[in-house]
Amino acid sequence: MKEEVPTVLEAIRTRRSIRKYLDLPLEFEKVGRVLDAGRLAPSAGNLQDWKFVLVVQPEKRLQIAEACLQQYWVATAPVLIIVCSEPKKSERYYGKRGEDLYSTLNAGAAVENMLLAAHGQGLGACWVSAFDDAMLRRAISVPDNAKPLAVITLGYPDEKPVAPLKFELHNIVFFERYGNRVKDVAELFGDYSKYVSEAIATTKKWAENVLQKMKKVK
Repeated sequence: MKEEVPTVLEAIRTRRSIRKYLDLPLEFEKVGRVLDAGRLAPSAGNLQDWKFVLVVQPEKRLQIAEACLQQYWVATAPVLIIVCSEPKKSERYYGKRGEDLYSTLNAGAAVENMLLAAHGQGLGACWVSAFDDAMLRRAISVPDNAKPLAVITLGYPDEKPVAPLKFELHNIVFFERYGNRVKDVAELFGDYSKYVSEAIATTKKWAENVLQKMKKVK
């Protein structure tokens, strides 16, 4: 399946968490690009303290879905990528902070890279972090020195989720010190921020219309 490649900012804006997949095989070239995007993620001290476990066998995917607190839709994705960290690697260089924080942040950067690489190739993906640690470890034989942090589902999407509501920039951006807001952030940052604000307003209007229709049905 050939898809238009979106720009980076467009990919960030239009990416969605996909939980329904078409019953189609994935080209391994595309899977390889997704994994390579994870490999190229930034990490503290360039330690790259991550490992990616690729799972395609249906029985194994089912085991992982069960480990993900019985989220059986996970098994419907033709490919799963389990992102693991090696916390002790960061601990050797950065102490407790490296073990508890940096290794997790590093893995998170790799996950986001992979989600965007998937979307950029017309694939759907979802970041799953709700799982039973012991069950997931057993399913893919994770050693004691590694820690599973995320399951990424991957496949061709069979749904087009509506954009979720997001806070506007003026709700989350401070200047020079925490809590110091600028009233019109959209004007300050120019057209891109205006586009974001308009998109949020449109989504809110859509949500209000849906709620009104639901009330009428009742």
